Amino acid sequence: MRGQVEEALKKVRPYLLADGGDIELVDVKDGVVEVRLTGACGSCPMSQMTLRQGVERALREAVPDIKRVVAVNSGFAPPVL
Repeated sequence: MRGQVEEALKKVRPYLLADGGDIELVDVKDGVVEVRLTGACGSCPMSQMTLRQGVERALREAVPDIKRVVAVNSGFAPPVL
């Protein structure tokens, strides 16, 4: 399943790169895909919509056994003002 997910992410990645972001596959386990949104996507307030409406939809179409896609912490911490 991991190979199928990686192939599906290759199709989604150009759209994220066009907006200054990217996506990394962290893990695939029991139908749950963990990804890390990086670049502009890591700090974008619309990243959850991108994850659900874009990434998750594309992955589920390509790999029907996927139950859910979750974003893991990118390690990005916004500055405290």
